[in-house]
Amino acid sequence: MDALSLNEKNVFDVASIKQQFPILQQQCRGKPLIYLDSGATAQKPESVIEAIRHYYQYDNANVHRGVYQLSERATQAYEQVREQVRAFINAEDQHEIIFTRGTTEAINLVAHSFGALQIKADDEIVLSYMEHHSNIVPWQMLCEKVGCKIKIIPLHEEGTLDLNEYAKLLTPRTKLVSIIHVSNVLGTVNPIEQMIALAHQHNIPVLIDGAQAVPRMPIDVKKLDCDFYAFSGHKLYGPTSVGVLYGKRKWLEAMPPYQGGGDMISRVSFNKTEYNVLPYKFEAGTPNIAAVIGLGAAIQYLESIGMDAIQKHEIELTHYAQQKLSQIPGLKIYGHAKDKMGVISFTLDDIHAHDVGTILDNEGIAIRAGHHCAMPLMEYYKVAAMARASLGIYNQKSDIDALVRGLLKVKEIFGRYTHRE
Repeated sequence: MDALSLNEKNVFDVASIKQQFPILQQQCRGKPLIYLDSGATAQKPESVIEAIRHYYQYDNANVHRGVYQLSERATQAYEQVREQVRAFINAEDQHEIIFTRGTTEAINLVAHSFGALQIKADDEIVLSYMEHHSNIVPWQMLCEKVGCKIKIIPLHEEGTLDLNEYAKLLTPRTKLVSIIHVSNVLGTVNPIEQMIALAHQHNIPVLIDGAQAVPRMPIDVKKLDCDFYAFSGHKLYGPTSVGVLYGKRKWLEAMPPYQGGGDMISRVSFNKTEYNVLPYKFEAGTPNIAAVIGLGAAIQYLESIGMDAIQKHEIELTHYAQQKLSQIPGLKIYGHAKDKMGVISFTLDDIHAHDVGTILDNEGIAIRAGHHCAMPLMEYYKVAAMARASLGIYNQKSDIDALVRGLLKVKEIFGRYTHRE
């Protein structure tokens, strides 16, 4: 089935999209599956599954190393995806696109390699309260190693960053700003273009964690002028264990390799090793070729829908979800930024988020429950855990209505609500 999302009246056709995701055609606990956990991992359309199957059935060979036809086909397909990614985020050239295992490895790569190059004792790295653990722990590890310090951008109660205080944190000691584009807990879309410009006024490079942003909106790294941008394939309706690090060429050329081994070398002797050119300098070992090819299929699928249309759909559905959920007595939503999309986190009375998630599961509704790999943010809001509904292109208003009914049932089970006709 073609991945067409707009019908003749230019309406986002969710029903047609949903039909292209085989996993969503099943029942869970005897109920139609309603999947509201795309922020953790998005489901995969048939075209992505087929692209991976086709590679293993017809083209399976290692890349860059064989002179035979299978290897040539695999290499061509693999490198074609690099160009797809370049165009998808509007990078300057393919050498700025590094394939990784995901956002986490991409950030670790920068922390290890850029950190070794640029960050010394008493230097400072600026993060925010809303960062995912993957954008906290690598920098803490670097601090333990070299003696640098982390500074935190304060957060307003409604879930927006204090930009006045952010500006004050940018000093001659600041060697990097690393911030999330879209919060995986609050749904806040941070004003990163403005934040990048402020940092660049002090010649401070900026890394953006785009894991939640790339599936939801058009990304133009040249317009943003970010120095690094990281994202994952599995949140982009592609396979797990593949992701991308975009880096400006001036930084990537200067940075030392992250890992050693095959493909990142041009010549090895026991006396000296000469490293390969970009981007291969950072791609040691046999890559996850099938996953990269699946990522290319996912990008092609999303582009057939249109990222502008996806962004509009997600914003509208987020607003609808906020409105409906806010009408439930005892439900508290965290994150009320004006610019918000894709994610709604909440608590319900004094009911633990895990209990909320378990009862909803019995209704066929899949949500997230826990600290969402953002424990400092949980501490800020003084909660142990939150329930989270995160949206995808296959979700619609009826899914939100079912979530509301499910949450009322949770309240009823815990004696917080009596159903009345």
